[in-house]
Amino acid sequence: MKQRTRGRTVPTELAALAAGVPAATIRKWASRGKLTRYGSRNKAEYSLDELREILRANAAKIAS
Repeated sequence: MKQRTRGRTVPTELAALAAGVPAATIRKWASRGKLTRYGSRNKAEYSLDELREILRANAAKIAS
């Protein structure tokens, strides 16, 4: 499995905006292990690099 790197992180709401999905979807992806949750207990943050990888993989699935 590929090692995930943190890179630049953003709060849940900005991650959702960047991905074009609701914030609940970002939280769901994190709870399912699809996206790594960073930050503190009260302030979740997500890696933009990881988010891009997920979106690329989803686009490839749709295109095939």
